[in-house]
Amino acid sequence: MHTVLAGGVGAARYLRGAIEAFDPASVTAIVNVGDDVVLHGLHISPDLDTCTYTLAGAIDPERGWGLVDETWTAMAELGRYGGDDWFSLGDRDLGTHLFRTARLQGGSDLTAVTADIAAAWDLRCRLLPVTNDRVETRVTLTDGSEIGFQEYFVRLAHAVQVTSVRFAGAERSAASPETLAAIGDAESLVIAPSNPIVSIGPILAVPGVTEAVTARRSRNVAVSPIIGGAALKGPADRMLRELGEESSVVGVARRYRDLAAALVIDEIDADLATEVEAAGMRPIVMPTIMSEPGVATALATACAEACR
Repeated sequence: MHTVLAGGVGAARYLRGAIEAFDPASVTAIVNVGDDVVLHGLHISPDLDTCTYTLAGAIDPERGWGLVDETWTAMAELGRYGGDDWFSLGDRDLGTHLFRTARLQGGSDLTAVTADIAAAWDLRCRLLPVTNDRVETRVTLTDGSEIGFQEYFVRLAHAVQVTSVRFAGAERSAASPETLAAIGDAESLVIAPSNPIVSIGPILAVPGVTEAVTARRSRNVAVSPIIGGAALKGPADRMLRELGEESSVVGVARRYRDLAAALVIDEIDADLATEVEAAGMRPIVMPTIMSEPGVATALATACAEACR
């Protein structure tokens, strides 16, 4: 089994390469739910949906989220009434959230609902929310106010400085049995090129997950989301700096060195390989920008080999 800790667009693209490199049935993604939010009475799981739509070949390629050829009639009507329309939900995408919400309210857990959504998209790989419990990523701004992650990321376009991040409810949550089995039974475990703080951080905050990952460190590999000191998409680089960490592959190595033995870094950062090694991780230098065909597949193959 090829298990991936996943969140965000970079992870979804990596997973796309993994199902091309391996039998899709052998690929399992343990997905962040700290971004989940309830809006308009609907339970929205952005990272689970981004992974689903990407793997199904239905993601909007320009935005990197939502469905291709989407329409926005419902949001336009909501705006007409003066409702909260800062978090855009496409008409087709709404169907996913309506289904998820009804199932959860009917007593199903998020793991079962996610499996049914994946099956409806004919996905052969497995997507697992890290927990069935509510975990909410919350950020504190420089004025001392604390807001939910989607308010920071979408409504404020992540253009404000962050002084701290916490994962509300994580201490009371429990990793699902499927999650712990997927970690323990994996031949290879990969920390995807996701934001280390708000995509991977909430996964590791669920009790038992960090311990399970650390216990098999020698068979784990991480892929740096930082290339040339910057994130390709999103605020990972700024968040690292704002929280007192180094926005570089060396900074990523310091964060992940207890979790994985090797770190894949892009060729752009080849000159930092010795510093990555000094920080405690074996560097693997190769192309990691997954905008060209075949890069994600080669990356997944290299990660699996590194775990062996």
